[in-house]
Amino acid sequence: MNKKIYLLLLIFCISIHIKAQQTPAAKQSQSVLILNATAHLGNGKIIENSAIGFVNGKISLVADATLIRLAKDAYDITIDASGKHVYPGFIAPNSTLGLVEIDAIKSSDDEGEIGVMKPHIRSIIAYTADSKVIETVRPNGILMAQITPREGRIAGTSSIVQLDAWNWEDAVIKENDGIHVNFPSTFKRSGSWFEPGGIEANKDYKKQVSELNAFLSDAKAYLGTASKDRNLVLEATKGLFDGTQTLFINANEEKQIMDAVQFAKDNGIKKMVIVGGYEAYKTAELLQKNNISVLLRRVHEMPLKEDDDIDLPFKSAKLLSDKGVLVGLENSGSMERMNTRNLPFLAGTCVAYGMQKEEALKLITSNTAKILGIDAQCGTLEQGKDATLFISEGDALDMRTNKLTNAFIQGRSISLETHQTKLNDRYKSKYNQK
Repeated sequence: MNKKIYLLLLIFCISIHIKAQQTPAAKQSQSVLILNATAHLGNGKIIENSAIGFVNGKISLVADATLIRLAKDAYDITIDASGKHVYPGFIAPNSTLGLVEIDAIKSSDDEGEIGVMKPHIRSIIAYTADSKVIETVRPNGILMAQITPREGRIAGTSSIVQLDAWNWEDAVIKENDGIHVNFPSTFKRSGSWFEPGGIEANKDYKKQVSELNAFLSDAKAYLGTASKDRNLVLEATKGLFDGTQTLFINANEEKQIMDAVQFAKDNGIKKMVIVGGYEAYKTAELLQKNNISVLLRRVHEMPLKEDDDIDLPFKSAKLLSDKGVLVGLENSGSMERMNTRNLPFLAGTCVAYGMQKEEALKLITSNTAKILGIDAQCGTLEQGKDATLFISEGDALDMRTNKLTNAFIQGRSISLETHQTKLNDRYKSKYNQK
């Protein structure tokens, strides 16, 4: 009897906790013009006194408001954003938003599947568009994300979504954009999280790399023959060889990265990105020469090695950019879903450590869009691209002034209300605060 009562209480608690996010906005039906804001285009350019218009979900006008003439009724709705700033929607790559709701409840955790080589595992079908966590990232300007599987040597296939949808089919911007590999580490740690041990060389490193090579060799052989027996696992790698998918390799060590580059070349992979890239600055020339981009690990972390510069994580983006490597920022790691909201402030830290502000903005807009292969559709404020953008009262890379007043995804005006804002309003009312 006690077990039944416990189970009922658990189900009740889950139902209370997992509430649907805000109702997705309806398709844009009225044209919108944003006037007089400082527009940060996401490509390094600024328009101080801008006119940004969009119709049917697409940007129709990007101009200096002082240099154009518009008919009074040219747009249905005009927003006066004097003193405010307009930005393209920020993009969170290598994210598990919508894949896990409550870490402690296994049935709500879909970020990883059993197995080692799993290119056929598609994260998008496990994506929960009405995750309560998703609504918490939009008020800081994160409006798109790459939904990425975890675990295993080949973790699976990611997809890119916009963050205001009824279901995963509605959310998709680019389905099955890439396959994610956790490249073997050259060392391993002994002990556990509660009782750390020492660091020693990974004696199985060469064997593990060989297993990866053998898997892709088998895949190429399978794809190159007319086999009667269909193999969905090997078939899932086809996009890596014809260039329709990107190979995202998680690697942080210098040797790892160098071997990963050689691994991709040996297997005829057409497009590759390094994810993490803690020591990528040591291999910048190799990466630039081979046109390999980096999605840099969370910069709000301490150095991994005792002899590293204390500010190495903060300045890594600049070190790579100065060498001509295309860089974006990702935010995986501990408590990664709730920390996704801090993505713009990672770029802000890069500004504090040497990058120009508009260059740092590119780390979470146009650069990331290029790396993910969606730059023809989003990432900058340009005519013909999706009207996925927002208005902020101040600098969106500064946590003190990132205060959104309006946000649009594909032209749809979305809600910026969250469970947290509701609580804020509730208790401000209780204590008669404005």
